[in-house]
Amino acid sequence: MENIDNATSQAPVVSLENVVISYGDEPVLKDVNLRLAGGDFAYLIGKSGAGKTSLLRTLYADLPIESGLAQVCGFDVVNIGRRQVPQLRRKIGIVFQNFRLLPDRSVRSNLEFVLRATGWKKRNEIQAQIEKVLASVGVADKADMLPARLSEGQQQRVGIARAIINNPQLIVADEPTGNLDPVTSAEIMQLLLDINKNTGTTMLISTHDFMMMDRFPARVLVCEDGTVRDTEN
Repeated sequence: MENIDNATSQAPVVSLENVVISYGDEPVLKDVNLRLAGGDFAYLIGKSGAGKTSLLRTLYADLPIESGLAQVCGFDVVNIGRRQVPQLRRKIGIVFQNFRLLPDRSVRSNLEFVLRATGWKKRNEIQAQIEKVLASVGVADKADMLPARLSEGQQQRVGIARAIINNPQLIVADEPTGNLDPVTSAEIMQLLLDINKNTGTTMLISTHDFMMMDRFPARVLVCEDGTVRDTEN
């Protein structure tokens, strides 16, 4: 991924204005106003059930927005068409708490699956990209292993490699250290911060890990009382 200079002067990667998000018939979040510029790094916190995951899901068009204005990576996600959703998701990397790696495929095959699904065709380019991202997250020597043979920290590194493999503008991570011990959690958070710093990729990290937030301070967004509050405001 290329370095991005003066990222904050660019158009916002995420812009939400008066957004209402519902799950079923009940509103989960309302009056959400949020702006993330290129290169921003922010934590998203709140009690269980406060709407953190719902907010993340709306950003990659996995959960519809009921009303308001929402631009993500240049797409209108309120009125996005079905054919545009894969194009949006090529610009977003997603990191899950429980890794979500395909258990019957090697690390290499997991990443190859993503690349082929997003339009990569040339085998030599695919393999070069896989080797590049695995090296960047510190698991180049695990390419031919099945996920079950990796530690949880190594699996999350592969999950991060999968998230960055298409050079995204935005990474959303839902409790990325939730299944990890404190030492491994710190390594994963440092990795995410390094990616943010070195590439300018915007990051929104949902977490309950206040120890890591204290160790790696950044902007904090709070889901509470049915909306999202930016502690910088």
